[in-house]
Amino acid sequence: FVAVQCALNRPAFFAERLYYSMKGAGTDDSTLIRIVVSRSEIDLVQIKQMFTQMYQKTLATMIASDTSGDYRQLLLAIVG
Repeated sequence: FVAVQCALNRPAFFAERLYYSMKGAGTDDSTLIRIVVSRSEIDLVQIKQMFTQMYQKTLATMIASDTSGDYRQLLLAIVG
């Protein structure tokens, strides 16, 4: 099912993974970093757009509220 979901709408697939990496208490840092870095030069713009459509908040806003320090600044620089 996951492979089918990813094939049908890749930006939505990654937007959902990003959302759940930051939702609730704590952050799944490895998932967050892996997706942001690996998709940054491929389709991060589309993922950001889909994230906003799906969750009514921007990816940058959620990263800013869920992380801190240099880690936050680095992720926000990549996300743009």
